[in-house]
Amino acid sequence: MFESILLGILQGLTEFLPISSSAHQRIAGEFFANAKDPGARFTAITQIGTELAVLIFFRHDIAKILLAWFRQTIVRTALSGDEKLQARMGWLIIFGSLPIVLLGYLGQEIIANDLRSLWLIATSMIVFGIILGLADHYGRKDRGLKDLNTSHGILYGLAQSLALMPGVSRSGATIAMGRLLGYSREAALRYSFLLALPAVFGSGLYELKGALGDSAAVQVYSLGETFVATSIAFVVGYGVIAWLLKFVTTKSFMPFIIYRVVLGSALLIMLSAGIINS
Repeated sequence: MFESILLGILQGLTEFLPISSSAHQRIAGEFFANAKDPGARFTAITQIGTELAVLIFFRHDIAKILLAWFRQTIVRTALSGDEKLQARMGWLIIFGSLPIVLLGYLGQEIIANDLRSLWLIATSMIVFGIILGLADHYGRKDRGLKDLNTSHGILYGLAQSLALMPGVSRSGATIAMGRLLGYSREAALRYSFLLALPAVFGSGLYELKGALGDSAAVQVYSLGETFVATSIAFVVGYGVIAWLLKFVTTKSFMPFIIYRVVLGSALLIMLSAGIINS
């Protein structure tokens, strides 16, 4: 239970920062008593907590998007002004979610096993940290969410699908793509939050269904412990969202980039020295 509480805090702290929550859970498991990977299933379920925080924090924005999309698509009502933009955002979230949904479903076994190597995670932390740094520094900064179009939404989605590999960071990949496409830090971050909802909720609920239906499956943490971690991730994640939105209005992502490179390098050194095993 103590370990699950720590993992819940870790999930809430790292899900929205561009430093990869799944990588941190994977690494943390190596320093617990049994030195076990918490597993892709545990990670996916605890992400429900952090995405629930997104759902509540952006509830007004999400309600407007859903209502406008429903009126345009189902009721066939002619929209204008802000409602038209909100309906378009609904479609962009759908289109942007398709790559990670498709690749995540087709590559379940690879994601759960082959991609959780600590060598791969350490390398991803460094490489994608540098990519984010370059994108953040050299990308244009004048586009807002009103400028988002279908091709950009799909590109965001393709970037998000890279986060199926622990160490990349879903928020980091989408923010980097947004910066390369010329979006401000706040706009890139907001769309990253909204884009995550369908994919992460879908993945988490799918894994939760599997955990409930497969009593023979080997799980490091019980459903009760996983529920506690998910609840804690929700509370901590909500606070991180509020802080991060304020942070990016005046600061760059450089502290997170330095952190990624330092952590990835330290992990490579520990792996090479045999302090931890892959």
